[in-house]
Amino acid sequence: MRRTSFALVLLGATALAACGDNSPSSPAESSPAVTEPAAGVPPQAAPEATATPAQQAAPAGPGQGGLQGGTDDWRRVATAEDASLLGRLDQAWRLARAEAEDGGFSAQVEALGPLVDPNAAQAGRVQPAPGTYRCRTIKLGRRVEGQGPAYVDYPWFACSVEMTPGGDLVLTKTTGSQRTRGLLYPDTDRRLVYVGAQAWGADEKTFPAYGDKPERDQVGVLERIGQNRWRLAIPWPKQEAKLELLEITR
Repeated sequence: MRRTSFALVLLGATALAACGDNSPSSPAESSPAVTEPAAGVPPQAAPEATATPAQQAAPAGPGQGGLQGGTDDWRRVATAEDASLLGRLDQAWRLARAEAEDGGFSAQVEALGPLVDPNAAQAGRVQPAPGTYRCRTIKLGRRVEGQGPAYVDYPWFACSVEMTPGGDLVLTKTTGSQRTRGLLYPDTDRRLVYVGAQAWGADEKTFPAYGDKPERDQVGVLERIGQNRWRLAIPWPKQEAKLELLEITR
């Protein structure tokens, strides 16, 4: 059901595009895989390692019958715990931004503009068209009080959006030592819901399926915040931050 509806919506989208906690710590990200200018990385930010093509997207589940059960309802896929984190998105925005600003990063936060405005989501053309994108990660607030920096931004890497033969819309951060892959589910006229997981480091050649390694699982919302510009907001990620943002653009 979702696969058919996404396929129809994305035909229109493509046309328009043409006119720490107790969990294990994730590896820090280093050297950009996309040679584009990025916001200055504060001294605390560790560099990110580039992944080889062999480390890039592997399906999160069997392609036959759709990924993640073939449903169009993210609530049937996400755990109750992860769904509750999504329900506290507003709190994550408020606390994470305040903590970053109080930590001495007000100028960096302000320079991000709509990316860090919780009310910046725009209605219409929410689904990014399939193709390749640039993306970068911003981390706001501390997952554990007193541990790590209150703000980190990373340089640009490569992301992709693909429509599978079954009609699933898949977002993948294809390079870097923290690589994200998951499905985008319809939710409202201003957002999609993302359910996915991370691969870590150079040794992992594929992505874990959501639910296989709970410390890697991610649930967030994807919103369009400008012309050919989106953000994925992940509240209360399981490592390092209170709010993780993935900026996605052409």
